[in-house]
Amino acid sequence: MTRKICLAGFGEVMLRLCPAGKKRFAQVLPGALDASYGGGEANVCASWAMLGMESRYLTALPENPVTAAFAAQLRGIGVDVSQIRYDKRGRMGIYYAEHGSALRGSNVIYDRDYSTISLLGPEDYDFKAMLDGVTHLHLSGITPALTENAFRSTLAIAEAASAQGTTVSVDLNYRKKLWNWEPGTAKNELARRCMEKIVACADIMIGNEEDAADVFGIHAPDTSIESGKLNVEGYKVVAAKLSEKFPKAKFIAITLRESISADHNNWGGMLYDCSTKKSHLAPLDADGNYSSYEIRDIVDRFGGGDSFCAGLLFALHTPEYADPATAIRFAVAASALKHTISGDYNFNSKAEVLGLMKGSGSGRVQR
Repeated sequence: MTRKICLAGFGEVMLRLCPAGKKRFAQVLPGALDASYGGGEANVCASWAMLGMESRYLTALPENPVTAAFAAQLRGIGVDVSQIRYDKRGRMGIYYAEHGSALRGSNVIYDRDYSTISLLGPEDYDFKAMLDGVTHLHLSGITPALTENAFRSTLAIAEAASAQGTTVSVDLNYRKKLWNWEPGTAKNELARRCMEKIVACADIMIGNEEDAADVFGIHAPDTSIESGKLNVEGYKVVAAKLSEKFPKAKFIAITLRESISADHNNWGGMLYDCSTKKSHLAPLDADGNYSSYEIRDIVDRFGGGDSFCAGLLFALHTPEYADPATAIRFAVAASALKHTISGDYNFNSKAEVLGLMKGSGSGRVQR
């Protein structure tokens, strides 16, 4: 009998506050901000559930009406929230986000000090109960960047999942504004030291075009992130080096974003199969050459990488999409569609993702 697939994500979720449209805080305050929720691992769980799969979100929060509303929203999407750890210590973190436009990039302001998950250590969780029935655990490099306790908890649940044979995926997700918790240590050095331990547990590693360089010092040759110019072939070298460094990994995925402006990005991805040492790119043109999605008039790019993670993990766990060439096509299509959705979650169905994979990207009305 085939074991039912259940993905769990462990990490911090925040209240997200944004000016409407692409306005700046100075234009709208005092006044109203759009409120929603967001966090890398929560975004993956939400997207996974909306693709029709079973997911569970694991975090630590204070118990109040704002966190209850968050749990109710996830529950309504179909995510299991029964193992959220509620504690009297701490608060729910907040992130403020301004959407960029044209030459002005988006901006994020964090207000997450003393959040509950940043205060609790591994001794405060029942990992056995949290992982009961879970077949896949997803983590990111954001939560361990908060505090030493958050790092210790992330590492502990990764090791617990790995020990019981649960598949583990890790999104490197390096955040330059975090990794401040060890004074006197450079941020990227602290990230490297911590993430080496967590990624050692990973069966699947995911990152964007900058993460491997920022965290592990592995650079793609002939690439300039600032100018938006990527040498796609260079990321095959990056993936091969990561595979050598982390031998447990079966797959290494890298999102490939060329930022022409805040409204116009080229988007694609690569999946490296560590067993065959073969790289698979998506999307491809009619001749089989890499040809990125050209996404204009971006609605919201926050959560784009998380929707890629969810799409990739869904495909790899679904027999008809599980071969690497198809899995990366599904992941890239899912995340391209996320750029059309406001908020952190990817409210797109499997049918819509498959439609884009088949070339249905004209935006015509479906009647």
